Amino acid sequence: MGSHNSHHRLSRAGLIITLGIIFGDIGTSPLYVMKAIVGEGQAINAMTVLGGLSLVFWTLTIQTTIKYVSLVLRADNNGEGGIFSLYSLVKRRKKWLMIPALLGGAAMLAEGMITPPISVSSAIEGLAIKYPGLPTIGIVIAIISALFYIQRFGTATVGRSFGPMMLIWFSMLALLGLGQVVLYPQIFKAINPYYGFELLMHSPNFLYVMGAVFLCTTGAEALYADLGHCGRENIRVSWIFVKISLLLNYFGQGAWLLQHAGRALDENPFYGIMPHWFLWPGIIIATFATIIASQSMISGSFTLTSEAIRLGFLPKMTVKFPTELKGQIYIPAVNTFLWLGCISVVLYFKESSAMEAAYGLSVVCTMLCSTILLSNYLVIHRVRQSLVWVFLVFYLIWEGGFFLANTLKFMEGGYITVFAASLLFGMMFLWVQARSIRKNYTDEVVIRDYLDQLIMLSNDSNIPKYATNLVFLTAAKNPKKVEEKVLYSILQTQPKRADVYWFVHIDTTDEPFTMEYEVNTFANDDVYKVNFRLGFRVQQRMNLFMKKVVEDLVENEEITVTSRYHTQSSKYPTGDFRFVIIQEFLSNENELPWKEQFVLSIYLTVKGWVSSPKNWFGLDSDSVDIEEAPLVLEPVKEVGLKRKK
Repeated sequence: MGSHNSHHRLSRAGLIITLGIIFGDIGTSPLYVMKAIVGEGQAINAMTVLGGLSLVFWTLTIQTTIKYVSLVLRADNNGEGGIFSLYSLVKRRKKWLMIPALLGGAAMLAEGMITPPISVSSAIEGLAIKYPGLPTIGIVIAIISALFYIQRFGTATVGRSFGPMMLIWFSMLALLGLGQVVLYPQIFKAINPYYGFELLMHSPNFLYVMGAVFLCTTGAEALYADLGHCGRENIRVSWIFVKISLLLNYFGQGAWLLQHAGRALDENPFYGIMPHWFLWPGIIIATFATIIASQSMISGSFTLTSEAIRLGFLPKMTVKFPTELKGQIYIPAVNTFLWLGCISVVLYFKESSAMEAAYGLSVVCTMLCSTILLSNYLVIHRVRQSLVWVFLVFYLIWEGGFFLANTLKFMEGGYITVFAASLLFGMMFLWVQARSIRKNYTDEVVIRDYLDQLIMLSNDSNIPKYATNLVFLTAAKNPKKVEEKVLYSILQTQPKRADVYWFVHIDTTDEPFTMEYEVNTFANDDVYKVNFRLGFRVQQRMNLFMKKVVEDLVENEEITVTSRYHTQSSKYPTGDFRFVIIQEFLSNENELPWKEQFVLSIYLTVKGWVSSPKNWFGLDSDSVDIEEAPLVLEPVKEVGLKRKK
């Protein structure tokens, strides 16, 4: 555990890695927020600038600093964050809490298809200042594709590489903003919330402005999702530097805008505050920063998906652990899905200004869901009821206002993320329903009822030996039971003779790095059931784990499998292993209601597509047999077939 936690301690290196992994999304918001608030081509209005700045300041304070950095980061699940991790902490309180968890998770995964395109496009479009008419789409697609390619090497590599660049980025934001505010220090009066209220009360476009303001905090949920990568203290301390840099840049852009009041906004104020000689370095630094913004969302998506798999919301997918550091995971299927989604968004919208319409709606939905879950977390931890209600009502109104503002973007492009989020929510909800249906039709049997047959088969020399150790992976949690299909495979399909039969069940724990097992002996040297308890960050390598189990039993003289093996080579002291995985298909011999039939058909089809069981359990391909078995849950009771006399 020490190696896992070392990079979570507050340290200079930890702070640099945190800048590289956590704050990319929220850190690049100055590229487009002020431009979106004023409106490209619109006349620069002092009330809009001061009111917009006031709303940005208080949104970063109320939404990001108070809610996420101060409160939500407390709700860690053994060091891990994200909306599914938060749900894990409260799921026993109310069953219906699964709905906001599914909605929030689906919305955030959908947002992962917008963040890289809008961030990278905003930076690359700065080239148009130097080269008007330059086609930037190809450059954006190339950068995004390269980013998704390097994910297989792990976010530790990315963090070490990008951390120093983000330090340069935030320093640049602060210095550029400072250069403007010293020329127009009156801009700091926008801190007064009066200007924000004035804008909301008198501007005919106040909802549009609120939707634009919300873009300044869109990385807050990803910040929480990436908690497991860097640790709470590193995030909190580095946020002080990040927030100061962001605010200086926002106020610097505001000062520049006020100095051009009355003119139509014809350039991005982010580039407007740059000295002309610094434009090229600024574009290069901004491009690297937007790559990091994309990284924050991608790593957060991997974390969320891993949590969803553990909770049974998504099918099992291949999860890889590129480094030994805690929280470093890579999911190839998610990487491909997000890459295709990002490329589609770039080709569809073409410009970052068009993408702004699709950005934010899904994030505010996730934030509303996290508010509901966090209020339940506070109740569980016995926070005073009156304070919980104040928190819940305030943030539902606050985030509800932003949600209403973002609904205006629906027809302009928001439907893209809403459609993607709805699709993901439907898939997760269907998956939960299918698992529930499958659980209701239990087909488990007691192992001891078949013990004599197993021992007889094991000692029957007339049947060719199938393996020394025959291992069946079973979903039966009861230590005395297995599914009926497992014993059917051993005894009836094609009798499988082995020296030892192993039935293996894997429990995935809420603790990330648990590695435990217990053994139930049904017949010495013949039949065992092993229950593994593995943390949700532990890579499942069942070949290695089972050999370790048998070695422990041999060493403790609890099994003598080596005496029945043909060679006494020390290289293979436990004998050979053969793993059998049974994949189900829905049998025609079922009399299920049409709804259950439909749900299970999709469930089993998707389950067969998404991931190879060999990869999920970390098994060598030459030691695995995959069998197909018909799933008969509700057999047909009457067959209307009559014999003709």
